Parts: sequence; structure tokens; C-alpha cells
Amino acid sequence: MATLEVDPRTLPPGSRLPSVLQTFLFLVARRQLHIRLHRRFGDVFSTRIAGRRLVVTVSRPEHIREIFAGSPTIFHAGDGNALLAPVMGKHSVLVIDEDEHLRIRKLLMPAFNGAALRGYGDLMAELATADVEAWPTGRPFAVHPRMNAVTLEIILRVVFGMADGARLTELRPRLRRISDIGPLTVLGWSYPKLTRVGPWRRNLANLNSVNELLYAEIADRREAGDLASRGDVLSRLLTAGGGDLSDGEVRDQMITLLLAGHETTATALAWSFHELARRPDVQRRAQEAADAGDEDYLQAVAKEAMRRRPVIQNVARMLTEPTEVAGYQLPKGTVVGPSINLVHKDPSVYAEPRDFRPERFVGKQPEAGTWIPFGGGVRRCLGAGFSLQEAAAVLRAVLSRYDLRPERAKPEYPKPRNITLTPSRGGRIVATPR
Repeated sequence: MATLEVDPRTLPPGSRLPSVLQTFLFLVARRQLHIRLHRRFGDVFSTRIAGRRLVVTVSRPEHIREIFAGSPTIFHAGDGNALLAPVMGKHSVLVIDEDEHLRIRKLLMPAFNGAALRGYGDLMAELATADVEAWPTGRPFAVHPRMNAVTLEIILRVVFGMADGARLTELRPRLRRISDIGPLTVLGWSYPKLTRVGPWRRNLANLNSVNELLYAEIADRREAGDLASRGDVLSRLLTAGGGDLSDGEVRDQMITLLLAGHETTATALAWSFHELARRPDVQRRAQEAADAGDEDYLQAVAKEAMRRRPVIQNVARMLTEPTEVAGYQLPKGTVVGPSINLVHKDPSVYAEPRDFRPERFVGKQPEAGTWIPFGGGVRRCLGAGFSLQEAAAVLRAVLSRYDLRPERAKPEYPKPRNITLTPSRGGRIVATPR
């Protein structure tokens, strides 16, 4: 990748470490790296990663709003997410921009509107209850793997309408293998030669097997006699726009929703239980909400977990032309990255940010640019409402049945896992029947 030739005096201050070292630190210790650079350089700072690409991180709400409100022809989210393309595919709604992104987004939106979400509620609750009733009691266990399993099942059954059978049985562990990789393996996605060796070769073979299963599901679904009456996302994609999406386009949206749609929610739920187990007073209030069916409060628990323990470090937009951002004239090709972690922990934005207070979000909409786990602007995550409804269903299933306590009083630290930050020990808790 070519180096950006710019006058460093016009850029935000930043690390002088070699770009290869900055890249390594971003992958294995991104949270600590940004905290340190923020303390040293302030609310706007720069790094160079992945071939000396210039990345400018911002953390002030006004700068974040500036980026999210920017023209989508200048602020390319798809180019900013290019690292995901080898797995998500070139047609993924996450890695395309402008007219093509708008076209795919319009096709997906009906599956995530209010009426569609209401239709998913009963099955979400049924699947959450079935998982939670099988929890071990009275002994420590890691909650994050269980959350991965239940959110994947909800995506497969609720969003894609997949039935029990050999295909679904084979697909589950293969999708988990795609998610369960380290940050250095993620970086390897961008270097095709690595797919000939070691973990990258095994990952590619696994991805190819997933693709075969997804294409087989697409082919079978196209032949279904009741396709037009089905309400799941896959069926909607196959009939949307007159049914003119290719199998490749459908596959890319499927795997994007399967991977991005379950991993992030699973991690947010694991952090929710991590926090509730260490705060008996908040847990009691959440149990009251679960007993009363107070979905607003349960969603507030998930929102506060996403604020207190961000699942993803930052959002990314690539500039397609020289543009002024946060008072700096930045060159074409710069990646501007609103920092989720830094703005969520800013005491000028959230009073006592280290506290866990779901009440911050009860009956309130956070000010734009202050709570951004789903991004913002025209690229805000389509599945935000689905994710929060799903989280509330799982929280209700758990909290109406169990009291929770941590295995250890000491909090777990965020550990990089693919592109997410998960509890370092899997969110180990003890559940006992209420």
C-alpha cells in the first residue's frame, strides 16, 4: 500500500513508532494504545498501520458528528472496513459504498423495521429460554461461549429461517471457527499468500466449506413454493428487487449478518452479565424489570454494557478526497476513526463513566455522537433494533430464573478476539436458581 505523501506539520500529532509496531499494538492492545495516545496527544491523534496507512482517531462528540454527517461520497465506510472483505465478500453491506450500498441497504431494511422485529419476538424468547434452562448452576462457567451459541441460533433460526437438519448441524461449528480467531489471523486476511500456510490455510478451507453450505441453502430456498410468504431475511433477499440478486450477493449479505449479527450481541451480553454479577443492587433492579417484562430497562442494561465495555474499539471512514476533519486538512486515503471507547469513557460526556448505570438510557435518547456502538449517520447498523431486542430477550430469560455472582471479584479485562473486545476469561460467573 502506498505511503501518503503529506506534510506532517498539517496532521494531528501521533506516535513515532515504526508503522509495523503500531499495527501490532493496534491488533493486540488497541484499547491500551488509544488510551495512551489520547492521554499524550489529546482528543485528535494519528497512527500509521497496515502498510503505513494514516489513521486519525477522534473522540469528541462534535468531531464524531462531523464525520457521521459527512457526505457518503467522501467518507467511505466500505473502504474503511476493507479488512473484512476476504470473509464478508465484496458485495457485503459493510464493505460497499455509495449507490451500491444504498441499493443493498434498501433491500435489507424491511427485515429490520418495527413490524418485522415484533414478529421475531416469540421465537427469540423461545430460543433464549431453551438455552438458559440448560445453564449449569452452583458452579463457575464462562458465559461468553454460551452467548455466542444462543445468538448464533437466533440468527440462523429467526433471521434465516433455517430448519434443523444436517446442514444446520454442520454450519454451526464452522461459523464459530470463523469468529473464534485472534487479531493476527484477522490481519492475515489481507495477505493472500498466507492462505497457503498454517492457520490461514485452515481458515480458508473452513470458509470454503461454509460457502458451500450457504450456497446449498440459497439454492434450496429459491425452489421453495412459499418463498413470497416467508418473513425471514434470506427469503426477503431472494424476492427483493424482483429477485435480481445473484447467489454471490445473497451469500455475502448472509455471512455478514451471521457473523456481525451474532458475535457483537453475544459479547455485549457477556459484558452485561459480567457487570450485573458484580453489582447486586443493579442486578436486583434488572431482575424486577425481567419479572415485569420491562423491556425498556433491560435494553438499557445492554446499552450501558455497550457503553461501559465497548465491543468494538472504533468506527472507520476512508476519505476519498482531501477533507478538513476536526480542524485538520487531511489527505485523500486517510482513515478517520471515531473512537467508541474514548467517547464512552469521557467524564465530560458521562458523569462517573466507570459506574454501571442503566438509568442513563431509560426513556432517553443519547445525544448524537456520544453513544456509538452501532456507528452513525447513513451507515448506522441496520440490525441495531434487532440486537437490542435480542439482548432484552436473553436478559429476561436469565434474570427471571437466576441470581448471578462472579467467580472472582476482580473484573476481567477486554481481550481482542477477531475485531471485538471480549471478557478475558470468558465472563466467568456462577448462576443459582432464584
